[in-house]
Amino acid sequence: MPPRTRGGYTSDAPRRRPTGSERRRRVHLREVDPVPDPDPVEHPQHDRDETEEVFEGARGGPIDRSILRSFHKHVAAKIWLGEDRAPLKLVNHGAKLQLWELDMERSRIYETVHRSGLAPLTSCSHRVASRPMLSAFCERWQPETTTFHMPFGEMTITLDDVASILHIPVTGSMISFPQPLQVDDANALLVELLGTTDVEASRETEQCRSPSVRLLWLRDHFSTITDASSDDDIMFATRAFLLHLVGCTLFVDKSATSVAVVYLELFRDLSMVGSYAWGAACLAYLYRQLTTATRFEVRQLGGYLNLLQAWIYEHFPEMFSSPDMSYTESRPRALRWRPHVIPDSLQSVRERLDRLQISEVYWEPYVDHRAEHPLPDIAWYSGCLKCGQVVEPYHPERVLRQFGYIQTIPPRPFTPPRPDRSILLEQYWERWTDHVLTDQSRGRRCHYSGSGESVPEYMAWYDRISHRIVQPPQLRSGFTTDARSSLPSHAASTSDTRAARALTLLRLVISGGREQSVDVFWGALNEAHGILAGSDETSASHSTPSPAPASHSTPSPATLPFFSPATFVYPPAASDDPPPLIVPPPPASVAPPAASGPPPPLIVPPPPASVAPPAPAPDSSAPAPDSTASTTVYVRAKRKKKT
Repeated sequence: MPPRTRGGYTSDAPRRRPTGSERRRRVHLREVDPVPDPDPVEHPQHDRDETEEVFEGARGGPIDRSILRSFHKHVAAKIWLGEDRAPLKLVNHGAKLQLWELDMERSRIYETVHRSGLAPLTSCSHRVASRPMLSAFCERWQPETTTFHMPFGEMTITLDDVASILHIPVTGSMISFPQPLQVDDANALLVELLGTTDVEASRETEQCRSPSVRLLWLRDHFSTITDASSDDDIMFATRAFLLHLVGCTLFVDKSATSVAVVYLELFRDLSMVGSYAWGAACLAYLYRQLTTATRFEVRQLGGYLNLLQAWIYEHFPEMFSSPDMSYTESRPRALRWRPHVIPDSLQSVRERLDRLQISEVYWEPYVDHRAEHPLPDIAWYSGCLKCGQVVEPYHPERVLRQFGYIQTIPPRPFTPPRPDRSILLEQYWERWTDHVLTDQSRGRRCHYSGSGESVPEYMAWYDRISHRIVQPPQLRSGFTTDARSSLPSHAASTSDTRAARALTLLRLVISGGREQSVDVFWGALNEAHGILAGSDETSASHSTPSPAPASHSTPSPATLPFFSPATFVYPPAASDDPPPLIVPPPPASVAPPAASGPPPPLIVPPPPASVAPPAPAPDSSAPAPDSTASTTVYVRAKRKKKT
């Protein structure tokens, strides 16, 4: 038998290039044990990413890797290493939901939707979603804990948030499917529950290339059915509307056009639709979408983004929200806000969250809402949430401050079981009252409502296991001395280098957002002009920005930007401009008006020489100035009118 080489290949066989994981394994073996073992035993090696090596104990990353075990694959790890990702593309169907509304002609359909508990979703969806804001929060989501890691601790969307924001049921039967639906099974389900033909069902699933149907197809086939139609048609239209509703809200996937047919099984018995825990399923689905979006290569974010956006408005109203003053507490809290697109960039929002203080958070935003919607007991449930094949952990003990309790160091997060063990998960969920946090686990309440208190040792523990700051310090925006010193060398004389330096300087200031003072922008513009003008002295003289001149005063040439007193030239006034404020005295040849007429016009003395150049001496042979002539004509006209 031919001898084997070090790479595991025979000498007669053609060699192939080793893969990256093989090269890394050989590097680890050489570092650990350079002397080969005479009787080697093969052990499975864990393929580790290069960023995992960098972030072990590195500044900014978690020092203790026992909690965030997959942080080396996180988008925050790439950002800390200098790589950046554009704002995520958001899949929002708020506009599509408004294309199929239930009016008085479809009252029978609305009655069934109202009994299902999903009627609030028809009004809680908005057409606007802010990409920078949602992308910045997605960068702080950690899959192991299913929480947002903020600079001061963990926060998450709880079942209480879902119940208060959407007013949909969070208790009931778990939404579970025995196995993934195949295309043939989806066709049979469409024929049975929607009354379509085999040809129509097959054509639709083939066009979607999955066991799904398009939202447009549902509207075209069932939105025209009214109360005057047959009972079967109304039943088919009701199921189609409910499928369209959850596809536009609770279970938005990244296809942006379709919804999975498997959810149609939940509407087989329309009288049982209200018995499902829709809020828990929606939360599990959103958790999974956020987890997927934390990978650097992902470019889209699905799930019910209106829930995420309303949660941000509730807990950070001073940063992002725009309240609706006509809101009443009897309505879902999602209607309390006017969604809008914030003008800041992703980097600006990222840095605002890095600077966020604990006093800027509204930990208990639903205090006024408790009279209409009290805190559900299931919000204290600690276990797993399930939606079909999606299983996600739910840890209220990690966010005790959102319930008004002092935050303690939580236990290690548990790993959720496999989705195929649905029977055990359903049994666990049915006995959720046995798995709520006890009074001892909740601890003590905060001394002041909404104070967000924690035990003294919490922040030291949190600093070791978390990634509190997302934007690396060397890449932060702003017009600072450190940023200016990191620009290219000023000694270059070519125009391309000067333009590149000026643009880099301005880009640093623009990316800082609107929170910077006017002096910062003033100094940056002055320095950029000095760079483009090729004068080191000009740039140095404007390195410290000076305040802008007041708008009500006439600036002197020395205070105007970008110009020196020696080279400043006043521009000529246009012919149609209004008369200047400085009015010269009338010449001696013009007689003053009589005392019996109206009072003479106000004569403003000439300004000092420091404000404007002196006016030329009037020529006795030249005609009178226009201002005096107009005044004389005005006096004569008044006299004639009086006579």
